Amino acid sequence: MTLTHADPLIETLANARVVLFDFDGPVCDVFAGLPAPEVAGELTALLSAQDEAAGAKAAQTNDPIEVLRIAHEADTELGQRIEQALTAAEVRAVAVAGQPIPGATEALQAARAAGRGVAVVSNNSAECVRAFLELHSLEEYVTEIVGRPSEQPHLMKPNPFPLITAAERMHIDVTSCTLIGDSLTDIQAAHAAGATVIGYANKPHKADLFSEAQADVVTEHMQDIADALAAE
Repeated sequence: MTLTHADPLIETLANARVVLFDFDGPVCDVFAGLPAPEVAGELTALLSAQDEAAGAKAAQTNDPIEVLRIAHEADTELGQRIEQALTAAEVRAVAVAGQPIPGATEALQAARAAGRGVAVVSNNSAECVRAFLELHSLEEYVTEIVGRPSEQPHLMKPNPFPLITAAERMHIDVTSCTLIGDSLTDIQAAHAAGATVIGYANKPHKADLFSEAQADVVTEHMQDIADALAAE
């Protein structure tokens, strides 16, 4: 791939003082070894035992994060219990998730080598992010981890809270950050925060989706991020 300075990816990264990485997708395929529907099923069974109506609602999704939202809506204490179970499952999941996403290690290293601050902002737990980074000796490249806000699922992305929190901790204005994310909620969170956003289209249909959602740039490979940072 030939990159020039007019390349929008280089330009977007050149203007960012901090690079924010979403975790599940750009860095790790969290549920590659322990499938998300299996985790959602475990959580739904826990939920159903306590609250039949919430359990029935949760049974309609195979997204563990969605089950967590449903639990919190039903009852705060129940939400806390499901959240603890989800965090434990995520830590188990990243242990068997396999290697980082191709190009992710290079992108983290290149961001630091280019003098950028690096943070991970995730709707997954900070515990599972930390466990994965340590397992693959990547923790030295990441300055801050902002995981799922405990007991406050309404503050998860698309809410800009995780991005603003990461920027505050790094003593920088969030508008000087760019987020690399692989979902619409990432793009919405970045827009709400006033940060730039690079859509990582890891599935064919996502490129058009992210362009329509007005991501600043769309890329299909994490390696492109590393190359763009190195080309500055």
